[in-house]
Amino acid sequence: MKYGYSKTVNRSVEDLEKGVRASLQEVGFGVLTEINVQKAMKEKLGKSFRKYKILGACNPSIAFQALSEETEIGLLLPCNVVVWENDDKTATVAAIDAKVMLTVTGRDDMEEMANQINKLLQKAIDSA
Repeated sequence: MKYGYSKTVNRSVEDLEKGVRASLQEVGFGVLTEINVQKAMKEKLGKSFRKYKILGACNPSIAFQALSEETEIGLLLPCNVVVWENDDKTATVAAIDAKVMLTVTGRDDMEEMANQINKLLQKAIDSA
């Protein structure tokens, strides 16, 4: 994946999501938003879709720093973490690569912040 970091595990998607939420909290992120894609596709389109959730994760101190440096950075927040069920009933969790995401700002001075975010998100995914 060119724009994120992922890991597939032999667990239920529900169990993985619970672990992801806990591990995000351990590294200073909270989940601000949640989109249940499976439910939305059924309600809006009448179509079935795999179990799939998009979690909008935010580290308040890093977000404050980023917003203080560039107000429009809010267009790129929060950091998305997704959890989905695979056909073989394994589950995958993936997080956005903040370094790739922040390249749209054209600001090289944000690279250190992006590296910090990536380190925390990868730690959360690996420990989930």
